[in-house]
Amino acid sequence: MRELSPRPGDLEPIETASVDELRALQLRRLRWTLRHAYDNVPLYRRKFDEAGVHPDDCRSLEDLARFPYTTKQDLRDSYPFGMFAVPRERVARIHASSGTTGQPTVVGYTSADVDMWSDVMARSIRAAGGRPGDRVHVAYGYGLFTGGLGAHYGAERLGCTVIPVSGGMTERQVRLIVDFEPDVIMVTPSYMLTILDELDRQGVDPRRLSLKVGIFGAEPWTEDMRREVEQRLDMHAVDIYGLSEVIGPGVAQECVETKDGLHVWEDHFYPEIVDPVFDHVLPDGERGELVFTSLTKEALPIIRYRTRDLSRLLPGTARTMRRMEKVTGRSDDMMILRGVNVFPTQIEELILRVPGLAPHYLCVIDRPGRLDELTVRVEARADPVDETLAGQLAALVKHNVGVTVRVEVLPPGGLERSIGKAKRIQDNRPRG
Repeated sequence: MRELSPRPGDLEPIETASVDELRALQLRRLRWTLRHAYDNVPLYRRKFDEAGVHPDDCRSLEDLARFPYTTKQDLRDSYPFGMFAVPRERVARIHASSGTTGQPTVVGYTSADVDMWSDVMARSIRAAGGRPGDRVHVAYGYGLFTGGLGAHYGAERLGCTVIPVSGGMTERQVRLIVDFEPDVIMVTPSYMLTILDELDRQGVDPRRLSLKVGIFGAEPWTEDMRREVEQRLDMHAVDIYGLSEVIGPGVAQECVETKDGLHVWEDHFYPEIVDPVFDHVLPDGERGELVFTSLTKEALPIIRYRTRDLSRLLPGTARTMRRMEKVTGRSDDMMILRGVNVFPTQIEELILRVPGLAPHYLCVIDRPGRLDELTVRVEARADPVDETLAGQLAALVKHNVGVTVRVEVLPPGGLERSIGKAKRIQDNRPRG
């Protein structure tokens, strides 16, 4: 893989500003955000008043811990536009979640918000190794989902040539990658695996493609997955983080020269780590739930948003901003089996240790009697299926995670493919 470290002149001044300069900027912007939310969003005025706090009470960054959290349910209860802090006619764009698990969450952007989002996405693509003039193949979905348009506007802001393919039609994805010779691909990691499968089916050598960087986001993925993709494609695989409620992709980005966690763009998004059970703020270095407060958003300021993503905050390395450790699970994706906490990414890591297994899998939870049981459905890399593979994976899970699971090894292509976020858990337990 080619060397992609940036030159000093490639960085914005804020990326290398002193910590004191950064903290002063954050406090000034945080005080504005709290006042903006309190004055213009009835939900925040009510929540602040109930908690006995006022925007003027924020005199230091530590004072943010006195303010109430925002949850996904708050956004659902405010559907569609109750969280907007500007008149509806000032909203330049609206995005929304799919609403498959409940009322959709709706987010809005002023023109200034779209500009800021484009800026942080351009910064993210550059940190990942993209450069002006590069061709960027965007395979995130376009539409109400923030991934496609967020990547598109950021790549254009950086000065790249955008190939707006969106998701799906995998055969065409491969043809365009071969013919258009992009330098960068932006896609979910699970769909990148689907593209790799299609390359193999068409007899295309992935290592001979033009791609030099893959920017993968929208779902947790492991270091083992990174190694798998980098080895098969001879390119850099880096992580991007974001969520619609905060801005979309571009909240944090892994830098290609270090690949040691994602630098949070702290001039626009203030991170905290809180105990997911007891709710108090944890010091940097301790693992817990990520919480974000926007610092510059106009249409939808977000105060202490509970992401449910599990991570920890670490000092900056390639940039001044703090890093968040790669998200490897969500508190609401955690499976509890016989008292043991199990995350899908733990299963993925072990699957990748078995040479005959492909990283396409589904965790199925059943309760045939009084106790929960987990079945891991996973694909073999070749057909006919080696009958010893199921036992190998089951033994690894028992030894490393401490639970007994059933393993079903399917032939290649046996699991449904996702063109967006991969579904990793199927919960068949009775409700109620």
